Amino acid sequence: MKILFIGDIAGRAGRDALEKHLPTVKEQYKPDVIIVNVDNAAGGYGVTEKVAQEIYGMGAHCLTTGDHVWDKREIVGYIERDKNMIRAANFPAGAFGRGTWEHVLPNGKKILIVHLIGRVFMPPLDCPFVALDNILKNYTLGKNVHAIFVDMHAEATSEKMAIAHFVDGRVSAVVGTHTHIPTNDAHILAGGTAYQTDAGMTGDYDSVIGMKKDMAVYKMMKKMPTEKLSPAEGEGTVCGTFIETDDSTGLAKSIIPIKIGGILGR
Repeated sequence: MKILFIGDIAGRAGRDALEKHLPTVKEQYKPDVIIVNVDNAAGGYGVTEKVAQEIYGMGAHCLTTGDHVWDKREIVGYIERDKNMIRAANFPAGAFGRGTWEHVLPNGKKILIVHLIGRVFMPPLDCPFVALDNILKNYTLGKNVHAIFVDMHAEATSEKMAIAHFVDGRVSAVVGTHTHIPTNDAHILAGGTAYQTDAGMTGDYDSVIGMKKDMAVYKMMKKMPTEKLSPAEGEGTVCGTFIETDDSTGLAKSIIPIKIGGILGR
């Protein structure tokens, strides 16, 4: 199975970059499934129904979110209706939405997407290790599912790595999001799980993690209250990860980081 994952969309610059470059990426890699993280897609904070529909229109099959999932009030009702958008599986019981997405391709192959949020330097949620382990009790690679992809939305690199080693051989891939910086460590673990600490941001990298740099620098220097940070508006880079799996085992055959457009894709 060919899986394309696009890192955190950061505002309009990220959406414009995705619209411009996704056709090229699709033509080159011919993915079976396209997953897009939309945690910062609407004005840099969360996602709206309108923005979600815009990204589906570009070709996304599943949208993952993150710690900003509830920033736009309207999403609370929308996420209940949209079966292709998921919030983290380790939110407490009773949270709106769902933490997994199961999809059957036209050829009959099945993929499971799991979304998690870390707890190190992040708002406290239920344990992501326990949540993931409980989910995987119902799925076995190569038997009742052909691929399992995990979006691990976390601040700490160590926590992302620990999750990956915890499920090495039980999932096809673990790819990190949230820090908005693409890491140069894409590889396949000993048990056959593809891993990258962070897929990176899809947005304007002439910024501070996607936000206008002047205000971000001022806020850090002066430690004074400022206006809310807003997304940078220059040319965006599409960052993501492409994973190909073995349908018979569900394990990874290859993992390729993607950077196209903007200042990182030159």
